Amino acid sequence: MELILREDVTNLGRRGDVVNVKDGYGRNFLLPKKLAVPLSEGNKKAVEQQKAAALKREVHETGEAQQLAAIISKTPVTIARKAGETGTLFGSVTSLDVAEALHKLGYEIDRRKIVLEDPLKQIGEFPVAVRLHRDVTATITVNVVAEQE
Repeated sequence: MELILREDVTNLGRRGDVVNVKDGYGRNFLLPKKLAVPLSEGNKKAVEQQKAAALKREVHETGEAQQLAAIISKTPVTIARKAGETGTLFGSVTSLDVAEALHKLGYEIDRRKIVLEDPLKQIGEFPVAVRLHRDVTATITVNVVAEQE
């Protein structure tokens, strides 16, 4: 089944690409979620117009993301958690906790854009990547400290 992608799909292609996928994947996933449209001349023209508008929007979004990355990378984030005497936390710090700490500092960052391979389980300073845009990733410093009782 040949389809034209309306959005970027991981491991498949970018917006406007013509892809050949299995019938079930196209019918059951891509078409119902409006990620793709069937290949036809009318759809090709419509997608080309959308692609041109998206390029303009993308340039603007990339510039904003780069500015935000420059600002946010200079801002340290401090999170207090209960910890044992050895510095091990009684729990962990997840991407949701980092997102909430950034929200308190005035930055609206979705938790899914914060890249943590594993939750933080020790006291200390950790670099954490924040994917602000497809091409822009900022690294923030998360400082996990022991909660004062």
